[in-house]
Amino acid sequence: MTSASYRRMTNTVNKVIVGLQRSGIAFGPMQLLTVAGRRTGQPRTFPIAVNELDGGRYIFQAFPKAAWVANARAADTVTLTRGRRSTTARLVELPVEDRGPVLRRLVATSPASVGKRFVTTGLAEAATPDAVAAAASRIAVFRVEPA
Repeated sequence: MTSASYRRMTNTVNKVIVGLQRSGIAFGPMQLLTVAGRRTGQPRTFPIAVNELDGGRYIFQAFPKAAWVANARAADTVTLTRGRRSTTARLVELPVEDRGPVLRRLVATSPASVGKRFVTTGLAEAATPDAVAAAASRIAVFRVEPA
């Protein structure tokens, strides 16, 4: 599967996830991230996996040039919604040198599909914990903190 076809499939699945979450059905680590658009200021909503690792909550970039990443960098706060419950949070981007260990832990403790997603989207060379950690400069990692 090419990166473009994977993205099209993901966009279709994302629409389903947004619909389910908005109707109050929460599942897995998925939440809706709502952030002000960096150019328009209009709220933009994206389905995002919020992963709990070593006592912290993290959000990882899965696609190159993801719009939510640029919007999150520009915003002071975001809204995270799970089912019918919403909270305001701050997303703190980890410096590149701190991302590798967190990425390694994510891939080592998650289903194989997590590591494969970084390869399919062209962010990492292989789906191993070390290969994904080596791609830290290409993968934005945000720690979720209370606002």
